Amino acid sequence: MSALPEEIVIVGVTESGKAFRPGDWAERLCGCMSVFGENQRIAYSPLLKPVVVEGVKCVVVNRRLEGINPIAFSFLLSFARDNQLQLRPGRQTPRQMTASRVLETKSPQA
Repeated sequence: MSALPEEIVIVGVTESGKAFRPGDWAERLCGCMSVFGENQRIAYSPLLKPVVVEGVKCVVVNRRLEGINPIAFSFLLSFARDNQLQLRPGRQTPRQMTASRVLETKSPQA
């Protein structure tokens, strides 16, 4: 019996194959659980991160969020379903990125 993946990926492509708009949807969605750090920069939650996979914006949701904040977890899945976004399993083990490393990968020019 295989275990559930540690992550769920909301892919920025609709079930009909169209790119989801607006272009910053992933950052906006993850922004609802972000905070400003001491350096006055936004820090995304380690449980919810925007990523780009093969040129497509996605949101990675760690399944631990379901136990910590079931309402937020349900909201994210409803958002994907309501907007007909593709869902796929993520990694079996969680990514080892901190919120600050996510920001570094998103803004290489900074």
